Amino acid sequence: MRTLAIAAAAASCLAVALAAQGDAPQPTCRMCPATYISSSEVQAYVTKARAEKLTDQQIRDVEIGKSHVGIGVVYRGRLTAPPPDSVAEHDLVSEVYHVIDGAGTLVTGPDLVNARRRPADLETVRLFNGPGHKAASIRNPVQHELRPGDVVVIPAGTGHYFSRIDDHITYLMIRMDPDKVTPLKDEAASTAYLAAPR
Repeated sequence: MRTLAIAAAAASCLAVALAAQGDAPQPTCRMCPATYISSSEVQAYVTKARAEKLTDQQIRDVEIGKSHVGIGVVYRGRLTAPPPDSVAEHDLVSEVYHVIDGAGTLVTGPDLVNARRRPADLETVRLFNGPGHKAASIRNPVQHELRPGDVVVIPAGTGHYFSRIDDHITYLMIRMDPDKVTPLKDEAASTAYLAAPR
């Protein structure tokens, strides 16, 4: 009986301690500043993409405590058929697309056909979306007809590619990197990048 009373008292103390913790959660990023990116800076990346025939560019990569968050801009020109092995998959980084301009068909799915590792020295692997695979196609794919204002979430491990782009598509890319495999990029690095031709 005494053992049961001690166990009940211990459980009660533990419950009180856990409840107290729940009442006062601590920030996961202590004293972290907010990050502001102006519309003009986003547009400067779009202009650079068009002028220099670039596709994927990272504007920022910021520390938010338990994760990094990358903000990029992607500009893709007209596409009538996807090139071979155009399926991309990222092992650790999830992505959110928010379409700014243009339209296209995005194909997604987790079941990759003939997947092969993407080269570790590829710029997008090193700086934007970490290790992953490229593949020939996706089994049981889902097609998304993207238009301005649309948003799509692509979890890490999900294959994706554009099968068609009417004229062009421009989208804001938000990358969640909980394993912090991508390097940080601040405003000064962004300014330097925009000033230098690729």
